[in-house]
Amino acid sequence: MEITKHNFNDELENIMSAIENCDYLAIDGEFTGLDSGDGGHAAQFDTPAERYNKLRYGATDFLLIQFGMCTFTAVEREHKYIARPYNFYIFPRPFNKFAPDRRFLCQSSSIDFLIAQGFDFNKLFKEGISYLTPEQETKLKAELDRKHDEIKKLSSPDSNNCNGSSVQIVPVPEDQKSFLNNICERITNYLEGEDAQPLIIPPCNAFQRKLIYQTVIEKFPHVHLETKTGEKRERYMSVSKTKNADDRLKKEQEKQALEKMELDLEVGFSKVIRAITKSGKLVVGHNMFLDVVHIINQFHSSLPEELEGFKLLVKTVLPRLVDTKLMASTPPIQEHIKYSSLDELRQTLRGSPFTPAEVVTADGFNLYDDGGGSSHEAGYDAFVTGTCFATMLNFLGRARNSSNHFTLPCSSLVEPFINKLFLMRIADIPYLNLNGPDLEGSRDHVFHVTFPKEWKQSDLHSLFQPYGNVQISWLTDTTCYVALFKKEVAKIALKSLSQTSGPCHVVSYAFHHCNKNLRWSAATPMPSPTVSIVKRKLVTTTTDSDAPPHKVKRHSFPTECPPIPEEDEITDHVSSSLNEGSKSTSGDGKKTEVGKDKMFEESEVW
Repeated sequence: MEITKHNFNDELENIMSAIENCDYLAIDGEFTGLDSGDGGHAAQFDTPAERYNKLRYGATDFLLIQFGMCTFTAVEREHKYIARPYNFYIFPRPFNKFAPDRRFLCQSSSIDFLIAQGFDFNKLFKEGISYLTPEQETKLKAELDRKHDEIKKLSSPDSNNCNGSSVQIVPVPEDQKSFLNNICERITNYLEGEDAQPLIIPPCNAFQRKLIYQTVIEKFPHVHLETKTGEKRERYMSVSKTKNADDRLKKEQEKQALEKMELDLEVGFSKVIRAITKSGKLVVGHNMFLDVVHIINQFHSSLPEELEGFKLLVKTVLPRLVDTKLMASTPPIQEHIKYSSLDELRQTLRGSPFTPAEVVTADGFNLYDDGGGSSHEAGYDAFVTGTCFATMLNFLGRARNSSNHFTLPCSSLVEPFINKLFLMRIADIPYLNLNGPDLEGSRDHVFHVTFPKEWKQSDLHSLFQPYGNVQISWLTDTTCYVALFKKEVAKIALKSLSQTSGPCHVVSYAFHHCNKNLRWSAATPMPSPTVSIVKRKLVTTTTDSDAPPHKVKRHSFPTECPPIPEEDEITDHVSSSLNEGSKSTSGDGKKTEVGKDKMFEESEVW
């Protein structure tokens, strides 16, 4: 079901009911851009904190403009789910001068991609649903209360006295006196006439409206004044007749009640996120780290600088998350998945050894029946994500018990995946753990290389040729990470390359990570790392060094744009060769080895 500002309020009660009564819901988002450039591009050897900060910069610059949500309600006796997919268009439209007037960036490649998918930008800007964070809502309520209090004081008999609680009357400038006299003359004629319709005062500026208000209230105590906004956003005043003071007060109270109602309506789409939070329901997404970052920043509060603060905040807003890309990348499902982008996963799960979950749409939600809908429409992607989750969950259920053909989302089989968000393109730390410490990947075989700008990839391969095949992860046009496939020769390579004089500098990953605040060029001598530094383990706790540099300029033009998430799946294959040796910290502080094919301890019954 498509939801815009025209039908949002009419459908809100049904949306709330769908959330409250479902067994789980799936989400997806579309954005005005993905990579601001100022925070740095996603890299192969980011730490979780570095990756979070890069996404944080992007969420600050770009907007989530389409939100897909699909609720799934189990019919256990029939082994099926009833789905209710929603596709929300979202646009932050300020409804008064005190409301947030959001500035945001657009990334041309992202906009072009959405256009190619048939995204309706006219509908977005004309019919998008507004929203407010709790903090913004509180500030606007306070401003509205202040305005109502000022009107009350202006209307009181002692508004002109010097009492400190009364409103300060603005002196009328000489050049405005004739303007006010003309307004008063029009109101006098209006009150003496028989016309029952309100008198419309032509648009004027805010200062003139204030002068009109304080003058009219003083001279015509039984009229009701109201400021309105026209179709073209022009502000004008309306004068209405009242029978007496009580009638005028009643009209003013009705107007103020309407203003409070309008403010409540402007909370808009944030009410959906608050309903999800209140429900505590399981929320499923595919490669959902970016979606979660945007949801928090756009509809709840500003993002914390520290990763640990972000983890706590996410668990407050979205307490139970499951990432289907992580499910598809974890044994035993991984063994049958060649590519894990959403559309390819959908197609794979249709065939053996999987049995597609039976999902039927509720009455009035048949837009995606019989293959309808298109990829990268948020509502459709949410529908597909939730269906893939049900299919993979049923597969795990049959692995535990061959006679079990329908596994509910409350099953213990889901628990290993709870609050673990897939980390794209990071081979040795495959997920962000919202519930505790993140994995610590051994990167003793990874080196940071600084080299002349003229160097090409072939020069780097030549440099490391004596030590076998390597994987290069570019950082800038003069720096990169180089990972050896032969990890056992890492110490020999480091000792040799760090002592070699030449146009480049080579240091261990650990040394570079601990000294990122220092900057060297290829022409500047660099201290060689000691053996103790080489042995230092990668520390993934959030530090100041984990954060990308502060923004220097508003716009950047990178030489290459990263692909749309899920489009580049090359790391699905690379990860198996670089994934050895990941470690996690157990509750007692001990390190536990995680095998090559295991991202975390799976259930013994799988």
